[in-house]
Order: sequence, then structure tokens, then C-alpha cells
Amino acid sequence: MTTTCEIPTVQVATAERLVTGRFGRLLVMVFGSGLSMYLLTSVVPLYLAANGSGGIGAGLSTGAMMLSAVGVELLVPRMLARWGCQVVLGLGLVLLGAPSLVLLTTASLPAVLAVCVVRGAGLAILVVGAVALVADLTPAARRGEGLGIYGIAVGVPAVIGLPLGVYLTNRIGFDALFVLAAFSSLAGLVTLVGLPARVSAEEQHVKVLGGVRRSGLLMPTFVFAAVTVAAGISVTFLPLAVAADKHSLVATALLLQAATAPGARWLAGRYGDRVGPAKLLAPALVLAALGAGSLVLIGNPIAIVVGSTLFGLGFGAAQNLTLTMMYHRVPNSRYGQVSALWNLAYDGGWGMGAIIFGAVVAGAGYPLAFGLTALVVAAAVVPAVKALQPS
Repeated sequence: MTTTCEIPTVQVATAERLVTGRFGRLLVMVFGSGLSMYLLTSVVPLYLAANGSGGIGAGLSTGAMMLSAVGVELLVPRMLARWGCQVVLGLGLVLLGAPSLVLLTTASLPAVLAVCVVRGAGLAILVVGAVALVADLTPAARRGEGLGIYGIAVGVPAVIGLPLGVYLTNRIGFDALFVLAAFSSLAGLVTLVGLPARVSAEEQHVKVLGGVRRSGLLMPTFVFAAVTVAAGISVTFLPLAVAADKHSLVATALLLQAATAPGARWLAGRYGDRVGPAKLLAPALVLAALGAGSLVLIGNPIAIVVGSTLFGLGFGAAQNLTLTMMYHRVPNSRYGQVSALWNLAYDGGWGMGAIIFGAVVAGAGYPLAFGLTALVVAAAVVPAVKALQPS
């Protein structure tokens, strides 16, 4: 899961220290909680499949977590205003980490789904709460750089956790992974000491869906949701679609997907500033569609590795380009709405894609289901191209 906010430019340079002790503790907490999430993102579907609840059950597990996050994200600002950062972040760490230990005792689908719902709530609390603190813990003149460092702390756990979780299933087993995921989150409780009790910014109430169509936010929101559908599907079902004795291949593919996305996101931002993000969006979607489509050849190791890499490039670029387009289309007063919409598209697309894909797989099999996923991404190219045409 990713959250972004816009920070106004400050023109006065300063040598004020960026990574203070308090900001460093926040980064450690973010890294640990992110690792807890990504270690189990692909492992929980494997756990369900190993216990007879694959397919639909696997999709429901991812969908339950991400859709739970969508609902709770809208509540976190009020929670922060009422109870303060330390209490709310502590609650998030417990909700994300502790339920993993329940999986030591049961593989029942209803119980696993309940665990995923609770973990999704914890994830939402941590993402929104951590971003709210970044502005307070970084110097105003270096806040953009601080958000960049925060972005690394959010992104690196995906690079490590997605492939590592799959790889370790055959090395240390599910139970040890569940304990590791719980510890990774709960250990962050010690980092809360010394963090601000409350954020200094006043609570902002954003009408997330207000004026979406008139402001031009609908198209990039739809486009990004289409890509995140495929992202949720790949990390949930790729380990299930490949034979159990080839989990090292899946781990490599997930590593390449997770590692290429941040680089593509940075490059898209760099060149999008020069030529305009709308000009790069359609090529990014084509890359993502090709990557998703290559998984139709699920029995071919080269197709899996190359496809995951292409999808990582397209997905990373689309993250930056859609968000930048949305910011360009609204005044500063609506930046909060942009961030909320973008994150709802991220989590909602990820969750709904996994649920629907699981149902399709049950009746049509993996190759056809992956082909339909690629068509969903490819369909988003049409509005992206239309955005280049003069109105």
C-alpha cells in the first residue's frame, strides 16, 4: 500500500538537519510495518491454497485486507485528532502485527479473512498517520526531500518482503513467517517514544468524490485503478499459478517487479516534468499491459520474469504520472482530495482485482484470467490517449 501529499516549495535554503532522531524512529517504524505487510502479501494466498482454500479464497484474502484499508483510511484523520499520534500509531502496529499470530492456530477461510480485515485496518492507520507526521518532523525547506526519504522507507519493504516471503515458505515454513511478520510490526512500538503526541496541522475534512468529473480527476483515477487491479492480481496469484517447486522463480519475478517500480516512478517524474505527464501515460500503460499479458504463458519462465519486469516498469511510471496529472488539474486547496482519491484507487483496485480474479480463475483457469487482466489495463490506454487531444 502508497500515500502521497503535496508540500509547498520553500525558497530559502537551510542546512538544518533532515533525519533527526524522531524522524529516524518514524522511518524505522514505517520500514518494519511495511515489511510485516509485504512478507505475507503473497504468503497468505499460498497458505490458503495449501489448506484447500485457493482460487477464490486467495483473492478474498487480498481483497479483504485492501478494502478494509480503504474504509479505515477515511476515519484516520478523526482518530488522530481525538487520540493523538502515539496512541493511533500504536493501535495500527498492533492491528497489523498481532493478528498474524492467529494464523498459527487456524487455516479456516473465515478466520483468515478476519485476520486480513484487521490487518488492513492497521495498515490504513499506519500509512495515513505516518504521512501526517512527516511534515512535523522535517524542516520546511527540506520537506520534499524528507518525503522522498519516507518514500524509500515505504518502498524498500516491498522489494525485500514480496520475494522473501515466497522464498522462505519452503525454507522456514508458514508458522515462522507468521511470527516474523508479527514481530516486524510489533517491534515498532518502541519507536513511538518521543514522537509528537499530535500533528500541528488542523484536521481537514475532504469531500473525496466532490467535483471529480468536472475537475478532470476521473480519468487518471480510473486509469490508475486499472493498473492497480493487475498489481494486486500479480502478487496474489503468481505464486499459486506456478508449480510449488518453482517458488524461487516466483520470488525472482516479484523481486524484479518490486525493484523496477520505484526506478520507473522516479524516471517518469523526471521526464514528465519536461514533456508533460500526459504524454508518457499511454506508453506506461502499454508496458504494464504487455507485462500482465505475458503471464498468459504461465508455464514459460522467461515470460514470467520478463513480464513481471515490464509490469513493474509500467506500474511504477503510472503511479507518478497519474498523481502528477491530478495535482496539475486542481488548486492547492484540493490536494487533500487528490491524495485521497489516488489512494482509494490504489487500494480499491488492488483489492477488487484480487477478488474478481479469484472467481474467474475458478471457472476459466489462469491463462485466460491473466489475459483478461491485460485487457483491463489495455483498455485504460484509450482515455490516456484521449487526454492528449485538445478539448
